[in-house]
Amino acid sequence: MPFGQIIVGPPGSGKTTYCWGAYQYLTAIGRKVAIVNLDPANDTIPYPCQINIADLITLDDTMSELSLGPNGGIMFCLEYLLENLDWLTERLEKLQDHYILFDFPGQVELFTHHTAVKDILGKLEKMDYRLVAVHLVDAHYCTDPSKFISVLLLSLKTMIQLELPHVNVLSKIDLIESYGKLRFNLDFYTDVMDLSYLLDSLNEDAFGSKFKKLNEALCGLIEDFSLVGFYTLCVEDKDSMTKLQQVIDKAGGFVFGGLTEGNQSIMLSAMKSGYHEDVRDIQERWMEEPDDTI
Repeated sequence: MPFGQIIVGPPGSGKTTYCWGAYQYLTAIGRKVAIVNLDPANDTIPYPCQINIADLITLDDTMSELSLGPNGGIMFCLEYLLENLDWLTERLEKLQDHYILFDFPGQVELFTHHTAVKDILGKLEKMDYRLVAVHLVDAHYCTDPSKFISVLLLSLKTMIQLELPHVNVLSKIDLIESYGKLRFNLDFYTDVMDLSYLLDSLNEDAFGSKFKKLNEALCGLIEDFSLVGFYTLCVEDKDSMTKLQQVIDKAGGFVFGGLTEGNQSIMLSAMKSGYHEDVRDIQERWMEEPDDTI
């Protein structure tokens, strides 16, 4: 019963950096880890890569032979992988005793409406893989109400599309106020509280005020589903990585079926992973006091 993570998120959200950090952390705690790179545009891989899609198909060849742009080329590469999935499954069979990190491309179309990735993950689940989707978004989007709403919609659609246990993560939390100051406390953004407060901020903006009814509808849609919430991550901080991996292990069931040597009882391991994030210490460490509080 292999376990693994599906690392997704927009370009620049830190997926590759997270893969390398998670590999180092999980290896240090005694877990056998393998990274599978399924991003054909990732030609500078910093981590040890056991399986690389570039050995099957490259983005440069696809763009050259089919006269496609980067986005179209990446989508074709994933479709080609789906048609030749035996290439991947044969290599994964050699890693049955490993915990797998799947590094996916950053094109959001692949996780919002295109079906190739969903079909690939469906076939992996039929092979008894226990997978968790780890969706990274850059924390600084919280400083702009319109961008934060976009991130919420993206996260919601990805959750619905992939149909996997899902952990949304605000990455680069140590840089969250690099592009501006948060209007509310951090827990407003991680818990996705009453969006009417955010709606007021949107309507105050000169551009956003033109779309009051649309803004209200989008906020209402997010609140009606009531699915999206975020954990935080600073890859270079051991405590931050430890807490996030606990959440992921519990979401995917690793604490119940993936016990490694030296672990105690299943229930005790499950209790240890029952972590609920308190973001107050994170706010004190990396943020200034907000103008308003909720």
